[in-house]
Amino acid sequence: MIEICLWNPDKDGVIRRSDRIPDTIPGISRFQQVVLHQGRIERFFLDFLASKSDIRVERGVLPTRLDWDESLAEDPDAYPVTVTLRHLSEAEATPPQVATSANGGAVQDGLFRSNLAPDDTAELLRAADLNDKADTTEVVRARYVVGADGAHSWVRRQLGFALEGETTDYIWGVLDIVPITDFPDIRMRCAIHSASSGSVMVIPRENKLVRLYIQLTTTEKAAAAADGGGESSRVDRSKITPDLILRAAQKIMAPYHISYRKLDWWTAYQIGQRVGSRFSKNERIFLAGDAVHTHSPKAGQGMNVSMQDAYNLGWKIASVVKGLSSRSILSTYELERKQIANALIEFDHKFSRLFSGRPARDIMDEEGISMEEFKNAFEKGNLFASGIAVDYQASNIVAKAVDPANGNDRGNAKLPSVASDGSLASQIKVGMRMPSVKVLSQADARPWHLQELLKSNGTWRVLLFAGDVGRPEQKAKLARMSDQLAAPDSFLTRYTPQGARYDSVIEVLTVHAGRRVDYTIFDFPEVLRPYDELDGWDYGKIFVDDQSYHEGHGRLYDTFGIDPAKGCVVVLRPDQYVSYMGALDDYASVDRFFSGFMIDQSAVNGKA
Repeated sequence: MIEICLWNPDKDGVIRRSDRIPDTIPGISRFQQVVLHQGRIERFFLDFLASKSDIRVERGVLPTRLDWDESLAEDPDAYPVTVTLRHLSEAEATPPQVATSANGGAVQDGLFRSNLAPDDTAELLRAADLNDKADTTEVVRARYVVGADGAHSWVRRQLGFALEGETTDYIWGVLDIVPITDFPDIRMRCAIHSASSGSVMVIPRENKLVRLYIQLTTTEKAAAAADGGGESSRVDRSKITPDLILRAAQKIMAPYHISYRKLDWWTAYQIGQRVGSRFSKNERIFLAGDAVHTHSPKAGQGMNVSMQDAYNLGWKIASVVKGLSSRSILSTYELERKQIANALIEFDHKFSRLFSGRPARDIMDEEGISMEEFKNAFEKGNLFASGIAVDYQASNIVAKAVDPANGNDRGNAKLPSVASDGSLASQIKVGMRMPSVKVLSQADARPWHLQELLKSNGTWRVLLFAGDVGRPEQKAKLARMSDQLAAPDSFLTRYTPQGARYDSVIEVLTVHAGRRVDYTIFDFPEVLRPYDELDGWDYGKIFVDDQSYHEGHGRLYDTFGIDPAKGCVVVLRPDQYVSYMGALDDYASVDRFFSGFMIDQSAVNGKA
């Protein structure tokens, strides 16, 4: 998606295109926004798992019991959680699909997992109890459990946690259709505000499909959305049909016409913003995704923020389970992700009301929505949706000053063990994702985006921005750091298990600011280009900020605000967030940073 078109009523109440804005802030990333069906993304994950491991995802399995031994919570080797599972039959595991399309055919709908649907977990369990085919149970003992089981989360209820927030009276319907229409911007992302009939968001998709988010109510009670009347705050979902949703869209988009002959999917939902009271139980049982935060889908953040939750948590649990890190890093999950969930809810609260409200007729119309304010919120939403704006709080894995506004809401998270010097790279922010520009391989002149070098394999990175190594003082700084990295008791050695590859836990990458043609990798200390008995020298660790033959000049030092006469060292977490920044030759601070949470493998090997 390249462009957003904003449609608003003119002085006569007729919708007109009032503005165009870029769909992604230019220059914010090497990627632009795309829409991809969730099923496609899930399929990619499943296929990848199957090709790389023996892990298989089981469907149609419900937990029936969760037992928790709190006395074992802090024993890193214990299995304090026991989960009893029941396997359902295919019929039990398939939610009923209730709707038919305009031509009478059956159509998949999403109402069974909409927040308009009641929680049917108990009914499914009762049905399973009565079904001999599904009468199989399984007991699993676990070190860690992650409940990513949606807004009705069974795991959350077992823990006694709650979602806190509010639900609005706004009801929206969703249609995935191949539209037949004379609306000129149907292949653009559009926000359409009618004078008095509500709003529509248009999301173009693949294979001529278009997703329409259609407002079914404005300020009436939710129960009136489907002509049901009454004062209930929960709509009767049986009265919502694709035809009713389409009629609402036709009314909003008039005088343009829209209909369809192909309906691919549909659903309806009630807007609400809620965040979990807790994100974990003793850092052993965690909640992620909709199980711990719910909001409207129009910001495009449901799956995205949920996957960020899981990504944030996943590498931390993996590091602890592998015995590389202490359990102290797990407390940063709630510290970091609750902050983001609250920011998402705050944005969505404002955005959904601006989208659902009636446009102001003039500057004296206090009840109407300012379209200029709506545009500004849309642009801010693009920054939020990109994920680039995420800024994690100080902890033992984010070495920055504690924000006084958040200092009292730290849970069990520990304070940083060292202090970063952010002035050394003014455009790299501790707690935020590492920016990306092109760099060249010193060995073969191949251009790489810096992010391409940061594979998601659970590895920490120490980036040495060596500056202009033609300066004697810079060469001396790099030599001092390299000597300490190469020492037998360096953190590279202490935190790497015996027999593991040298870069499997902490990888050192160097980017210098000299002229590429003036150097080879053998002009740099050996620790920066490690030797392997089987593979020889590692040619993929040293890079240069220089002009490429075909892809321009990344100008990393200028872009990142690094002085080539000083350089710096930057530590990156496995999820590419910046953890620490300091002087190029300040080995002691980097060592102290890692010692705040990593486990000394020499002690582990000695114990074994």
